[in-house]
Amino acid sequence: PLAAWMATEIWHEFGMQAPVTLIPVGGGRLEVYVGGEKVFDRKAEGGIYPDLKRVREIKALIRQRLEQTG
Repeated sequence: PLAAWMATEIWHEFGMQAPVTLIPVGGGRLEVYVGGEKVFDRKAEGGIYPDLKRVREIKALIRQRLEQTG
């Protein structure tokens, strides 16, 4: 459910134009890629799902990538 919430937050703000891939992996892993670059890895961040602050940071990274490519 938290991965779905995170996806909703990202796609609500950026729509289908965002070069974002969320990959829920077995064992509760969650990875987020922007334009092929990993910007979040739940396992690497201590197994914690991102809080609202961290989701905002990820959205800022997405915004930067869109500005660079747009």
